[in-house]
Amino acid sequence: MFSLASSARFSGKLIPMNVDSIRDYCLAFPQATEKLQWGDALCFKVGGKTFAVLGLDDLRLTLKCSPERFAELIEREDIHPAPYVGRYKWVMLARLDALGSDELKESIRLSYEMVAAKAPGKTSRKKKKPADNRTSGKKRA
Repeated sequence: MFSLASSARFSGKLIPMNVDSIRDYCLAFPQATEKLQWGDALCFKVGGKTFAVLGLDDLRLTLKCSPERFAELIEREDIHPAPYVGRYKWVMLARLDALGSDELKESIRLSYEMVAAKAPGKTSRKKKKPADNRTSGKKRA
């Protein structure tokens, strides 16, 4: 049986992401959390730092971008510098379908990666440094 929810296409048209699919996608990233703030804003965070904000009452999405991507996106219809944080290269999509689902997922992923790279207790998979022998209580010869 065909499931509309499991397909990105229906009758040849792309199905835009909705609140549930954006939420599921954001929470799939390592150490991603969500918190409802400022009344209707569902904030997705990594290491306590926000990487996406989904407005629920008036559907909109705010994301961090690279300077190049920011310049490209704000030229598009229904995408603007985000209030208060636009100067830090955050954009606000006034409609969830302002970007196609693949492009939106890529934008969310890039936002997550930029924020995670600077978040306290980074989510990178770096190996821990080996313990210093001097702290083990043994004296060197």
